[in-house]
Amino acid sequence: MANMDVLGPVERRRVWSAEEKAALLAEIDAEGGRVRLVARRHGLSESLLYNWRAARKAAALALGAPEPLTFVPVGVLSKARRQAAPLLAPPAADSVPQSSPGDARAGSIEIALANGARLSVDSFVNEKALSRVLRAMKGAA
Repeated sequence: MANMDVLGPVERRRVWSAEEKAALLAEIDAEGGRVRLVARRHGLSESLLYNWRAARKAAALALGAPEPLTFVPVGVLSKARRQAAPLLAPPAADSVPQSSPGDARAGSIEIALANGARLSVDSFVNEKALSRVLRAMKGAA
């Protein structure tokens, strides 16, 4: 009787240790968040690194780590002056860009509040920060 070799299925997935994942994510952070560079350097799929980064963020939030704050620039667009005290000190005249309806960016919206205040944001606004600003302005009215 002849000897036979039995071949099983080949495992295609690599198992990564927590230390290896942490080292790769630290490398991404050191590169300024450039996932593509790290993925190419190590011959990995970019999506794998994005998934690990998202899982790290979710785990940090679940453990109660504070979420980084993002500030949204706010300016008063209305020229009408109200008698009530302003909520914030008025910005310098040269720091608020003057816009007209014709030069609005794609995805921009203007929000008019009941107290007369108006906000203009574009599609790049951070939703959580905008929500905090709107709650604060509603509470101050």
